[in-house]
Amino acid sequence: MSLAAHLRIGTLEITALLACAAMLAAVPRSSRFAALARRDEIGAMLPVKAFLRIFEMGAAPRAFEGMVPLTIGRDRACELALADGEVSRRHARLESQNGVVFLRDLASSNGTFLNGKRLRGAVETLPGDEIDLGTTRVLVEDLKPWT
Repeated sequence: MSLAAHLRIGTLEITALLACAAMLAAVPRSSRFAALARRDEIGAMLPVKAFLRIFEMGAAPRAFEGMVPLTIGRDRACELALADGEVSRRHARLESQNGVVFLRDLASSNGTFLNGKRLRGAVETLPGDEIDLGTTRVLVEDLKPWT
């Protein structure tokens, strides 16, 4: 077989592969895939309301209600501002993904503890959990999808 024949067969094979690739690229546009993608997007945007009880040293316990995501820290710009000198300006953050709430330390100086264990990355947070930041304890009373 000549070199020209090999090149011609190669060209036909490449054309066939390109046609298959184009057909496969169109598959994700099917209605089934689009419905799954929409469901994932909606799940990721599911708003959650957090009901917390704050125990700060030298102050009476107080209730807090806020929409997740929310930042906890000493800075007044935080959704949950604490008057605790051992808490960093931006200490920790409650985040939500698909309706599940996670607690994340924001590289605070003294660390964030969930149920007595120091956080390493984001950890799922549930009602009844205790969050320790500096000398302040935050009790997660409830987490409800907001409608």
